Amino acid sequence: MSAPQHDQAGLSIVILSWNTLELTRACLRSLERDTTRFAREVIVVDNGSHDGSPQMVEREFPRVRLIANPDNRLYSEGNNQGARAATLSHVCLLNSDTEVKPGALDTLLAFLLEHRDYGAVAPRLLNTDGTIQPACKRFPGLLEPLLEYTQLEKHWPFTRWPARLNMHDFDHRTSRDVPQPPGACMLMERAEYLALGGLDPELSLFFNDVRICQQLWARGRRIRFLIDAEVFHHGGASTSKNYAGNTLHFRNRRTYYKKQYGLLGEWWMRCMLFVGCARIWLGIWLGPKNAEQRRVALAELAQHWQRCRAD
Repeated sequence: MSAPQHDQAGLSIVILSWNTLELTRACLRSLERDTTRFAREVIVVDNGSHDGSPQMVEREFPRVRLIANPDNRLYSEGNNQGARAATLSHVCLLNSDTEVKPGALDTLLAFLLEHRDYGAVAPRLLNTDGTIQPACKRFPGLLEPLLEYTQLEKHWPFTRWPARLNMHDFDHRTSRDVPQPPGACMLMERAEYLALGGLDPELSLFFNDVRICQQLWARGRRIRFLIDAEVFHHGGASTSKNYAGNTLHFRNRRTYYKKQYGLLGEWWMRCMLFVGCARIWLGIWLGPKNAEQRRVALAELAQHWQRCRAD
């Protein structure tokens, strides 16, 4: 299919901020150091930060457009807010824990303008020490959650499945089409982004980037990973590893699998909830915990079970 028509060429950079003041400042400073031959605007959507982030943006970056939410609307809705407020032809979703190399965003935008059969493009990510951060992925299938929740993915021969999902066979040293590029920085035509509904709000924090990439491929739109553009990525700035975070991850994952595989996907993820909780339950009883620690751990697991089962 042909690419949608666009308005004047330009890039609206949407940065979602949630209690990452110093990282957001570094990200915005890297954009200030960058020069561009295209029209450009920077939009920061702050999701109710309580660390002074919105005040810092207003004070130190007066040319940046700030949308200050009173609460945390999570990843999908926050980015969609910024994209709806944008005014230029293309939108870049840029994580607050990134720093762009000079010219990187222009290179990405120029690629989309020159290759109208592509729906999205993303740069190569670098660790802060300059080493390559492998981040491209294939789309998950039904087997991956089973291997993860049983922990079989850590043991041979099952290790090949997560390795395949995470594209360990790709050294990220050449440009190529990929199923899903790193979501920390991705460019799309704004009209197409909005036509797809943006990031799916039902996938509020997880799997939203997987879903929109699948939607692009389903429309016959290719996605490019481009090593000529590089962006530093700190990574993991706002990701929770506690039960609350795990609960939201499971619920988003169940929603994704339902959207991708229908009722089979939803049923499969409900089975995976039982498998995962059973493994944790056994670990609590077989582990070296005393009676009080065991009681607390079992209570937390029961709460996690109930929250995950809720519709």
